Amino acid sequence: MNVLIHNVSSLEDIQKCLAIRTAVFVDGQNVPIGEEIDGKDGVSDHYLLFADDKPVGVARVRFVENYAKIERVAILGSYQGKGLGKSIMKKILFDLKQNTRSEMVKLSSQIYAISFYEKLGFSVCSEEYMDAGIPHKDMQLTFK
Repeated sequence: MNVLIHNVSSLEDIQKCLAIRTAVFVDGQNVPIGEEIDGKDGVSDHYLLFADDKPVGVARVRFVENYAKIERVAILGSYQGKGLGKSIMKKILFDLKQNTRSEMVKLSSQIYAISFYEKLGFSVCSEEYMDAGIPHKDMQLTFK
């Protein structure tokens, strides 16, 4: 499988990101559309992952206070379990290490995905809480 990951900003590419997020979160996990489309896309960096020229994965990054926050990491269901989530996360972390705006990265992980993020170096930094009806914990990674 040929995999490419791009930092995107065109309206056409952002629409592709939103379509993947809608399929994964709204259709797949019953997240209300009003919670998924939260008005923060305009102030975020967007990553779009292509597998064999088909857009199948996304994530976004926002800079909040003194840290970067990775959000909306999603891989279409038929492409999950193929290492694509790891690929997009490694690309984002590589880019963030090059950026001097932040030495810390945070994210909000669904409980089932905590071990995935721990393998990338993140550690849990909060108690469990509900977000969009799904249990989550906050996680963080500090670059040294």
